[in-house]
Amino acid sequence: MASAVRTVISPGRYVQGKGAIRLLGEYLKQIGSTPLIVADDLVWGLVGHDIEASLKAADLPVNRTGFGGVPSAHEVDRVVGVIREAGADVAVAAGGGSTIDVVKAAGHLAGIRWANCPTVASTDAPCSALSVIYTETGEFEEYRFFPRNPDLVLVDSQIVANAPASMLVAGVGDALATWLEARATARSSSHTMAGGLPTLTGTALAQLSWDVLWENALPAMDAVRDHQVTPAVEKVIEANTLLSGLGFESGGLAAAHAIHNGLTAVAATHGLAHGEKVNIGSLTQLVLEGAPTSDIREFVEFTTRVGLPTTLTEVGLSADDTDALRTVADAATLEGETIHSMPFEVRSDDVVSALVSIERFATRTREEAGLPAPVRYEAH
Repeated sequence: MASAVRTVISPGRYVQGKGAIRLLGEYLKQIGSTPLIVADDLVWGLVGHDIEASLKAADLPVNRTGFGGVPSAHEVDRVVGVIREAGADVAVAAGGGSTIDVVKAAGHLAGIRWANCPTVASTDAPCSALSVIYTETGEFEEYRFFPRNPDLVLVDSQIVANAPASMLVAGVGDALATWLEARATARSSSHTMAGGLPTLTGTALAQLSWDVLWENALPAMDAVRDHQVTPAVEKVIEANTLLSGLGFESGGLAAAHAIHNGLTAVAATHGLAHGEKVNIGSLTQLVLEGAPTSDIREFVEFTTRVGLPTTLTEVGLSADDTDALRTVADAATLEGETIHSMPFEVRSDDVVSALVSIERFATRTREEAGLPAPVRYEAH
């Protein structure tokens, strides 16, 4: 019976290391002959010279278009137009998760191949066969699923280490959710983003991502604040990008990402990184699960030390803002949301209660551990 099949999906090739950007042309040449690079002006200023040199060394033309800033349906359609006008046969994203999501969606619509060159390790978007599409104002709109994953994902570790440390912090927040959600999906025998039941492989990679981060995230953060690449940094980049990417897609999403999507429905959270909002989702999922108090306390302490938000205050909300929390909870529990992959029914009221409860608990836990008090986030 087809609905009971298990499946795992992954990018065609994953490449990571210091100086890897200089190999981009060599790997792209195996995929196509007319690449289109999609990168905003800031990213192009940082990596454009290396990409141009790499493409020229591989006898590939250098064509680039900018990126509008939000992975919206309009921006996807614009890039499709540029692809067709340029006669490109492979679209290449250079930048963060938003640029990558646009390139995957545009490459699919244009009927060409696509590759990703992430300049940050802030999300697990680079390896997946889906894009998250937002409205022009930044609210979650839809997931778009594609019949295949990127042909190439190439990560230059030094470029990631040169980026603001907050980007790697956000990636840890996104990746820590992977095991929590894959574990819940395995318990409920729900379907994954890969279109089947979770495989042992997907679930194991999700757990490996979690283990690698608990062991390496703190020393990696110290290293990237000085823009250094150490073995811990390499491990965290791989956990954030490859392990989490395969783990969420073939292991399953559950409450944490649904709550993230709910948070995007409130303007107060706009401007926060994806992984920062996901961390609130992970903490809320642990509360919904009735996880052992010691587990929740450890998660609060660890993610606070990493630099992630663990209170509503830090994402611009408050426990007594009933209307905003109801908006978040209603959006998180819409039909088709991944929160319904939890091994029990979750209603909007349950999410509101869990969100309210984390404020006092996390604040007290931080105080008892001698960690900084929460500082209110003000949307820009």
